[in-house]
Amino acid sequence: MEHTVQNSENTLESVWAAFRETDRLITRNSEDFDRRIKETDRIVKENAIRMQETDRLIQETDRIVKENAILIQETGRQMKETDRQFKETDRKFKEMSSLMGSWANNHGSFAEEYFFNAFEDGQRNFFGEHFNDIDKNLRVRGISLKDEYDIVMYNDESIAIVEVKYKAHENDIAKVLDKARTFRILCPDYKDFSIFLGLASLSFYPELEQQCIDQGIAVIKQVGGQVIINDKNLKVF
Repeated sequence: MEHTVQNSENTLESVWAAFRETDRLITRNSEDFDRRIKETDRIVKENAIRMQETDRLIQETDRIVKENAILIQETGRQMKETDRQFKETDRKFKEMSSLMGSWANNHGSFAEEYFFNAFEDGQRNFFGEHFNDIDKNLRVRGISLKDEYDIVMYNDESIAIVEVKYKAHENDIAKVLDKARTFRILCPDYKDFSIFLGLASLSFYPELEQQCIDQGIAVIKQVGGQVIINDKNLKVF
């Protein structure tokens, strides 16, 4: 009989132990499940925040793309406007250059006519030489060389070549000096003639005048209503 009671007590204790273990497992599983639910909820919330941030970035990117598209269109418009203004400026510059060229040609023609008329009326004396004949705008072309001479005066032994400028410059001196060389090549009939050179201008500045004198070039200028010739150092070329 005692043995039977002992078995019952053991069986009851085992049942309670099983209940307690089951309860512990249920409690532990419940806590673990609750933890997982909370972790899942946290992940869901974080993902929701990330999705919101991603959506915000997408909207911001879309805004930037649209702004850039507008900027590209505006830049294209400005480039077209700049190109139009450049073409307009280039057109005006060409017109101005043409006007200035015409202005310079007109003044140059006036100066050439003025000095030619003066020489034609009798101002044909250089360094004791008197020239009987006169030509203007003499253009001569050779095989590989050509040149133009504003005023050329002749006698039986000498040639006077006068370069005419409305407003002479120091750069013109080299051009004047080269006229003797080209004339002898292009006009071989006069290769043994003495050649005198002159620079005629309605405007001379002192430094230029002195350089002409130093080079042996006659200075021909307008003083008042007269043409004055300074040939005190005139050379034969």
